[in-house]
Amino acid sequence: MDNQVFESTVERTFQYQSSLPPLPVPSLEESLQKYLDAVKPFSSKEDFKKTSELVKGFGEGIGKELHQKLLKRARVKRNWLEEWWLNSAYLEVRIPSQLNVNFGGPAPYLEHYWPPKAGTQLERSSIAVWYTLLYWDLIRTERLAVHKAGSSPLDMDQFRNLYCTCKVPGVTRDAIINYFKTESEGRCPSHLVVMCRGRIFAFDAVHEDRILSPPELLRQFTIIRQRCDREPNGVGLSALTTEERTRWAQARQYLIELDPKNLTLLETIQSSLFVVSLDDVTPYSTPDNYTQMTLVALTGDPTIRWGDKSYNFLCYAHGSFGSNCDHAPYDAMVLVSMCYYIDQKLKANEGKWKGSEVVRDIAQPEELVFAVDEKVLQDIELAKQQYHDKAQDLQVASYAFTSFGKAAIKKRKVHPDTFVQLALQLSYYRLHGKPGSCYETATTRRFYHGRTETMRPCTEESVEWCKAMLDPTLNTEKRRQRLLSAVAKHNTLMNEAQNGKGFDRHLLGLYLIAQEEGLPVHDLYNDPAYTKSGGGGHFVLSTSLVGYTTVLGGVVPMVHHGYGFFYRIRDDRIVAACTAWKSCPETDADKLFQNLSQSFHAMLQLLTLSQL
Repeated sequence: MDNQVFESTVERTFQYQSSLPPLPVPSLEESLQKYLDAVKPFSSKEDFKKTSELVKGFGEGIGKELHQKLLKRARVKRNWLEEWWLNSAYLEVRIPSQLNVNFGGPAPYLEHYWPPKAGTQLERSSIAVWYTLLYWDLIRTERLAVHKAGSSPLDMDQFRNLYCTCKVPGVTRDAIINYFKTESEGRCPSHLVVMCRGRIFAFDAVHEDRILSPPELLRQFTIIRQRCDREPNGVGLSALTTEERTRWAQARQYLIELDPKNLTLLETIQSSLFVVSLDDVTPYSTPDNYTQMTLVALTGDPTIRWGDKSYNFLCYAHGSFGSNCDHAPYDAMVLVSMCYYIDQKLKANEGKWKGSEVVRDIAQPEELVFAVDEKVLQDIELAKQQYHDKAQDLQVASYAFTSFGKAAIKKRKVHPDTFVQLALQLSYYRLHGKPGSCYETATTRRFYHGRTETMRPCTEESVEWCKAMLDPTLNTEKRRQRLLSAVAKHNTLMNEAQNGKGFDRHLLGLYLIAQEEGLPVHDLYNDPAYTKSGGGGHFVLSTSLVGYTTVLGGVVPMVHHGYGFFYRIRDDRIVAACTAWKSCPETDADKLFQNLSQSFHAMLQLLTLSQL
């Protein structure tokens, strides 16, 4: 994606959607064998024997029947997983979304023309928002270039959910409401919502069929900022979006019953292009240290971001930026693509607006004032308190490793992503003295409405290599051989996962079809090895390559005793965002990053010696 072409006049953004292949159902035998391979590093010989018997029984019995039902489902649905995944991974989850599910991160603009500087917040925000609106227009007019793997088009459907999209809480299941329309489909909402000091404003970003220019956006932001600076703070209603999902659904219903106009205001926020958050904080950051900015992106002021919105654009007081996004409607690569577009445009224009300074006669921003009572105010205070308590528990370590990057790794004929993942396995093993069950995102966008598959980097081969690195009796050649064996296994598994031959989503599908049919859950899913190896969302390492661009993001750990680990790889550096919970005595994000740096050096040395 680092050499991405953003605009196309030849192909339309969504033109290949109808011709993409359906998501395949893998073979049951292969999936079960891959599952057994994946649990082996976490099982004793005795336990593995028990698990093998369970898997055999499942494969020869109920599993066969469930697999046939799954094949039947796949014959009538182009993506048999889509609805199930959305519901089970996101919409039925009851824990608060904003900290536990959302992803967020720092913008890279400080690395060139926009270093932190007092007094630049509004001017820079107006330019960045203008480019964000241009990107919306690219999608709306279907001029955004189709992403491809080689010459094969990838699914672009998730880009429809970047703008004008919001999750709405439900008592047992949330819903995603999408108001976006392409130009050929009809009218699309074009208003922005701006939040500042607990208050909410809205204005149209299009006037007489033309997107507002940076000077016009600046005027709107200035009006809002001046009002917020001289008037009392608002009630901070958006803090309710940080609540446990069922409680938020009930609080939202109460708001609507309190006054019908509250529903109109909620729909104004839900349908808006995105949320602009004017923040008062100035998180310290440099091109080599993104820790504070990443922390604030994930845990910042809940009264000036709408946790359910597909995109909150965070504008800090010293002119640096970040984002916080609901994960349900799309995966991180959508936001990465947009942020990289903005980054490239800012570089090309030296961070300045070089167009007309004329400001047309446009309507001033309107404040969205909700009717509230004592109960709503108490609900807001409780939500804020719970959110702050949880937020204070998050540890973030986000730094750049600058000794080398993609160029040096590729020179050693190893895939850069495989290099980082195996370094992470070694770091965890060294730090914790045992293998770390690991989830790495594999994209399945080669298929219709494909999103992700789990790729499990903790393999027998990677564990054998980690042991070799810590065994002083083994020579360099033995270590190198084991490393190359781990590299080959990783590459094979990633390739299979991306081509619809992973096993995690398949096992999930079999589990969900049993639930739907009212059949008992097989003991395979209750086996300790299932959880220990990461199954059912229990991965100790939750990881994703954000790409080869300038854009980074972060997530919280999947389990309390785990780590979140997102990273980007450039020619000369590797930048990571590592998270852990302070309340867990076993984990430490800073120590993991320090260990990772050691692993990078050790691996490069090993691969260099092998070339001599």
